[in-house]
Amino acid sequence: MSMAVSPPASERGGFGPIAVMGVSGCGKSSAGERLADYLGCGFIEGDSLHPPSNVRKMRMGTPLEDEDRWPWLDALGNRLAGTGDIVVSCSALKRTYRDRLRSLSGRPMTFVFLQGDRMLLAARMAARKHEYMPLSLLDSQLATLELPTAEPDVVTVDINQSLETIVSMAMALLAARQRRSN
Repeated sequence: MSMAVSPPASERGGFGPIAVMGVSGCGKSSAGERLADYLGCGFIEGDSLHPPSNVRKMRMGTPLEDEDRWPWLDALGNRLAGTGDIVVSCSALKRTYRDRLRSLSGRPMTFVFLQGDRMLLAARMAARKHEYMPLSLLDSQLATLELPTAEPDVVTVDINQSLETIVSMAMALLAARQRRSN
């Protein structure tokens, strides 16, 4: 198993906000926490900012609508504004959601899209205990997902590998992207 090794202080920082995105079960929280540790910055669990009404709907297996997501995205985007280097987990399923986060953060940000097939995602969700995200909502999330293929500030990592490999690949892609933009 490969272990992500923290880069020297001279190579850390200055990247702005990073949103680890994807549907439920892709590993956003685990990868986001590990990425934040690796980069030596803060981490925000996006689900923790959902209003109680959203949590109730999801617990009942009711998919969220755009109207449900806007206040949550606004709260998350406002936390990203001026926070410095930070990693956040957020499904960011639609381009309009990602654009809202970009706008509210007020500065360039990067998205790490954790992509996997339905069978792998369902197996991961079935094997875990989540406070309010039942397996029954996976198909609605997959139907809502707009792949970020034409968005230049998105790097994509396949989740069919170990957490350490996912984070190492994300770091390599982020570093390459940062070199290209400098």
